[in-house]
Amino acid sequence: MAGTWLMGAGAATAGRRPTAVLVAVHPGDSDGSGPGSETSLAELTRLADTDGLTVADAVVQNRPQPDPATFVGSGKVDELAAVAERTHADVVIADGELSPGQVRNLEERTGVRVVDRTALILDIFAEHARTSEGRVQVELAQIAYQLPRLRGDGRALSRVGGGRMAGGAGMGVRGPGEMKLETQRRRLRQRATRLRGNVAELARRRERNRGRRARNRVPSVAITGYTNAGKSALLNRLTGADAQVQDVLFATLDPTVRRISTGDLTYTVTDTVGFVRHLPHQLVDAFRSTLEEVSGSDLVLHVVDAAAPDALEQITTVHGVLHEIGAGDVPELLALNKIDVAPAEWVAALCRACPEAVPVSALTGEGVDRLRAELAARLGRR
Repeated sequence: MAGTWLMGAGAATAGRRPTAVLVAVHPGDSDGSGPGSETSLAELTRLADTDGLTVADAVVQNRPQPDPATFVGSGKVDELAAVAERTHADVVIADGELSPGQVRNLEERTGVRVVDRTALILDIFAEHARTSEGRVQVELAQIAYQLPRLRGDGRALSRVGGGRMAGGAGMGVRGPGEMKLETQRRRLRQRATRLRGNVAELARRRERNRGRRARNRVPSVAITGYTNAGKSALLNRLTGADAQVQDVLFATLDPTVRRISTGDLTYTVTDTVGFVRHLPHQLVDAFRSTLEEVSGSDLVLHVVDAAAPDALEQITTVHGVLHEIGAGDVPELLALNKIDVAPAEWVAALCRACPEAVPVSALTGEGVDRLRAELAARLGRR
């Protein structure tokens, strides 16, 4: 079910899935079908579905840059309003990060709740965080997103921590309204300070655990990759673990650590959060202590969805995040997953582009023995 910040009153009372209309700005042909447009919208649709929304339609505009006032041009805003009315949309989701002014202007012109890609991803993370550690990190990311978006009516993202975010539009007001707004800001900053202390303690605990493993000479492997590439399924296949496996984006937020023994070699394998295009910087910052499991590992097992038409672009996205968190120099082994469903020519093309990659299927087990052997060999050479 979608979070309360996305749920329209009618949807809530009717008990139905809220309806969303997507809006995007993409360079390319006049119909918005340029390179990357279709893939980006398909991913945004998956994100919306993961968050419990039904996508009814999409409005795409071809322009070099988003309009600073309304994201899309004035004519497209009118079209978006008409589509939202026709589909009885509960929410409009922008394929990008909106400024507070863009949100306010779009809501005034369309009469519909407007959120952006960042808010949608944060909402999904809030839903999927299971442990206290995950919830702390998500709440910290929500506050970082919320602070510059607080508005005078006091509705902006009012629910953070232990639940999903809420949002709204409104102009700032003076007098008591300003005092209330400043009180909200002060309380959020104080809460963020406490949360950062919690995250720092978690980071120290992880560092102690890594130091203990290093002293005991236990090598570590961090499984990473694009979201929904099959990381948890591959962890289960490699280790016999029972990590949660779902065909949704960001099913895993809380790291799972397991041990593998191959001959006289024992090493740990850690499943980590998946990445996505334009992963909100608030999440990267908040999850840094978790992501340090990757930068502190001896080997990164980068799982790739070989059945994804944009697999090479996903690899590039993951490499960008790895560099951002200081893990760009950690040795990497690519595992081309889902070869049981990927077209043979796609797998062959990926193998040509990435000659050292190991094709596998976490579902059938094909190639997993070879992957275990390659992991052992790489760790043995470290």
